[in-house]
Amino acid sequence: MSLPLRQSDPKELCLQINDRSPEGGLFEGDRTKVHPDSRLPWRISPEPYWITPQQLETFAALGPLLLSFYHACNLLYQQSAKGLQPEWVASYMDRGKPANVVEFGRMNRYKSHVPMVLRPDLLVTQDGLRVAELDAIPGGMGFTGNLAGLYADLGYDVIGGGHGLIDGFYEAMAATAQMEEPVVAIIVSDESEPYWEEMQWLADGMRARGRPVHCLHAKEIHVGDDGVYAADESGGMVRLDAVYRFFELFDLKNIPRVELITYFAKKNAVRVTPPLKAYLEEKMWLALFHHPQLKSFWRRELSRQALGTLAEMIPRSWIVDATPAPPHTVIADLEVNGEPISNWSELGQLSKKQREFVLKPSGFSEMAYGSKGVSIGHDLPEDEWSAHIAQALEAFSTSPYILQRFHKAERKSMRYYDFQRDEIRVMHGRALLRPYYYTGGETVRLAGIQAVVCPPDKKLIHGMADAIIAPCAVGAEAQ
Repeated sequence: MSLPLRQSDPKELCLQINDRSPEGGLFEGDRTKVHPDSRLPWRISPEPYWITPQQLETFAALGPLLLSFYHACNLLYQQSAKGLQPEWVASYMDRGKPANVVEFGRMNRYKSHVPMVLRPDLLVTQDGLRVAELDAIPGGMGFTGNLAGLYADLGYDVIGGGHGLIDGFYEAMAATAQMEEPVVAIIVSDESEPYWEEMQWLADGMRARGRPVHCLHAKEIHVGDDGVYAADESGGMVRLDAVYRFFELFDLKNIPRVELITYFAKKNAVRVTPPLKAYLEEKMWLALFHHPQLKSFWRRELSRQALGTLAEMIPRSWIVDATPAPPHTVIADLEVNGEPISNWSELGQLSKKQREFVLKPSGFSEMAYGSKGVSIGHDLPEDEWSAHIAQALEAFSTSPYILQRFHKAERKSMRYYDFQRDEIRVMHGRALLRPYYYTGGETVRLAGIQAVVCPPDKKLIHGMADAIIAPCAVGAEAQ
């Protein structure tokens, strides 16, 4: 009887993962530092990232709590827009957005709808998991699904299974469309073009399992008298029941025939998810969760478990509001060494040790995605940090920023194959875990977890050539 592949030589496992990966990988990534023999733009581990059974329980419980949080955010915005909650909530969320985007977000047809895919980015710290951000239109389902399948084929019992990110996606789309077998299209725009290969892989995986799913560029959408259509393999046209919108709403002006798509969505001729609600894609919700004037709302709309878990996981955050305030005003709960901060410009004058903060665009901007607009206070010289604060204040009218307390990820050890040295090495890096939750109605499915482990000198943890990326599994090896 042969041994499971997972018991093979670690180097051979990495080479098998490499050889079975698509040529060029499923995501462009930065290949300038990648060895020419590597098909993946990151480091390959011979095993998954190990988590404990208790951590898996935490991840399983977190999905429904996040769904309830999104429903509460959705309600808060709508009530704010009607004057039933503080009007400044909707004012923050609508800031910098064109009138048609605001109008789309307030359509009654999908008043209760929230995103179908939820992915928190969770730092692994000594004090537990901490939310770096919440992503309602995440990438990574394709290449994470591909990795999950590769590691499952080696005999690892990865979380979600080898097909969890494929099967779960279609099941959630069917629940969203309220149909047993909807015809689905994943729509990719020019702006989201770097994700094309993985979205095509995801669609192909569903089609291989007998699901009518297409991956289309926005230009390939056709509109008829009764709905939205796509070309099929025979050259004919097939009407779409549901569309997965894999493009950002700040790019809406570049999406062909989007007004007609929204017209048919309003008539319930096609279901569009995530809904066209730009306000649900803002990081400002992390700050509003802690806002003292909204405590009674959150207590009323969230369970005690949700309140406790989210309060522990969401770092203290603030909206960088440039509105002039009286001299006696202080920014709620923003203190340095016990001294309250009353003016944002004071942050630029802090010492390196005092400025352990993260500054990032909230959303509705090409700078709000992929860590492009993120600044870490203690990682910058004082003059640069001060300039970033000034930039955030200047951008408030069109693209607000948030400020967060910095939480340091603890070190985790993980093996990887070094193509240059032709050997297995150990990285003592910092980990970011990304669970993918698929929602359908009130059900939530944990379809898989992606782990990103970066070298310890990288304060910004994200996918990069120096990082290890792997699916997660439960095992005794977990630290």
